Amino acid sequence: MKHEKSIQSVWKLPSFGLVLSNVNGWFSRWFKSCNHRDIGIIYFLIAIWAGLIGTSFSILIRMELGRPGSFLGNSHLYNVIVTTHALIMIFFLVMPIMVGGFGNWLFPLMLSAVDMAFARLNNLSFWLIPSALFLLMSSGYIGSGPGSGWTLYPPLSSYPFTGAAMDFVIFSIHVAGASSIAGALNFLTTGINMRLKTMELKRMPLFVWSILVTAFLLVLAMPVLAGAVTMLLSDRHFNTTFYDPAGGGDPVLFVHLFWFFGHPEVYILILPAFGMISHVVKGYSSKLMVFGKVWMVYAMISIGVLGFVVWGHHMFTMGMNVDSRSYFSTMTMVIAIPTGIKVFSWIFTVWGSKARLTVSMLWACGFLFLFTLGGLTGVILSSASLDLMLHDTYYVVAHFHYVLSMGAVFAIFSGFHHWFPLITGLGLNPVWSKSQFLLMFLGVNFTFFPQHFLGMAGMPRRYADYPTCYYFFNKISSWGSVASFVGVMGFLFIVWEGFVSQRALVFVFFRNTSLEFFTFNGLYPKGYHNSVENPFTIENNSGLASKLTL
Repeated sequence: MKHEKSIQSVWKLPSFGLVLSNVNGWFSRWFKSCNHRDIGIIYFLIAIWAGLIGTSFSILIRMELGRPGSFLGNSHLYNVIVTTHALIMIFFLVMPIMVGGFGNWLFPLMLSAVDMAFARLNNLSFWLIPSALFLLMSSGYIGSGPGSGWTLYPPLSSYPFTGAAMDFVIFSIHVAGASSIAGALNFLTTGINMRLKTMELKRMPLFVWSILVTAFLLVLAMPVLAGAVTMLLSDRHFNTTFYDPAGGGDPVLFVHLFWFFGHPEVYILILPAFGMISHVVKGYSSKLMVFGKVWMVYAMISIGVLGFVVWGHHMFTMGMNVDSRSYFSTMTMVIAIPTGIKVFSWIFTVWGSKARLTVSMLWACGFLFLFTLGGLTGVILSSASLDLMLHDTYYVVAHFHYVLSMGAVFAIFSGFHHWFPLITGLGLNPVWSKSQFLLMFLGVNFTFFPQHFLGMAGMPRRYADYPTCYYFFNKISSWGSVASFVGVMGFLFIVWEGFVSQRALVFVFFRNTSLEFFTFNGLYPKGYHNSVENPFTIENNSGLASKLTL
């Protein structure tokens, strides 16, 4: 009987009065927090929620394309879903979870900094994200919704063709861009001024370097997008003609401005993944450092710089002259050099080691294979002559999904499994997690590999219907998306089971404390910030920055 009572007392929820008394403290911690770890956790939560919305939209897209004919009954609705899917996945999944989630959590710890340089600005930069997401989701309920595609090209996004829904999208981009710029300035200031005095630049972890280069790209690229959509807003409501040929404007100007932002944006999405994969590969290969670490840093900086001078390869079919085409084609191929340096450095880090095929390492290996495959198709598309035939076909869709849906997302899963014990003090079921990796690996390949054949056969993007000759590969692709969706649901169950099986939900939802209260025995300090003074950092074999105050 005593044993049964003790079990009941463990699972007994706090009284209603105790919950009410903790509401103020709970609200202050999660809504007004300036602690980089708490802000990182809520970044994770909003990004995962947004990612589930974006995944749901992708399933609707594949349901429409699963067979010839109309499933949604409205081609414009299909375009609205495609537009919203892309904007959510880019601005509200990959960027918040990598830069906001992993960046906030790990960046100060790896630098042995007390916290982020501007803690209140860090809080503001987070709360702008739900506001921007609300504006974007609201746009679908206004008029017929924004059906211009995520690139927002005029005249599709001009006033006669798209109503007030496009204004909501523009405001959403403005708010999300302000959040990104504020966060980037915070990361740059923290990285330059708050690292240990004994930590030289070449000794900084690769994840820190990846976040710094990403922040540099954000500060330079996001204002260009803000200016482009502000001019679009002015055309729509203040009778200017920046993009209207009737008034002397040119819609190609918007395309130049958009892709001057858009191509660095691709590296904003993938550079933090490079940093995370470096730590995972190093840790589970039992190496003290990644092969060629200094060259890895130079490669990331080179990728960031070169990313600003290749935007024209998105415009080969827009009447570009021969000299410009040859320049943009050549510079695009040059980016393959630093990218290849990184891939071969990861391979040589694993080479000859007794690598442990943990869940994180499996996701990292999947990243290496699939990102390399996506990069090879990118080299093909960099040729101006080949791009004339493949531009705006499903070959391009397959290429950027191999880089993002399999590159960035696989790196997110790898980093999540790697640092989940540090963040929560809990573990995840390894057998179920490996099964989920296998299902996702097969699902995404069945989804996107057939799209290479569709593109080479000439199937264009953004079409809600297609001739029956494309049915076979579209059917395979749609079934693959179903398998991927099941894998995502399996991941949510694994995380839920990890919390429930270790009885952590009670502490998370009903206590005004964190999981540090009963785990890790002081792996990092329990105070509001990491420590009163900067502690020394010891980077262990698993790639984590363990905190020891000496």
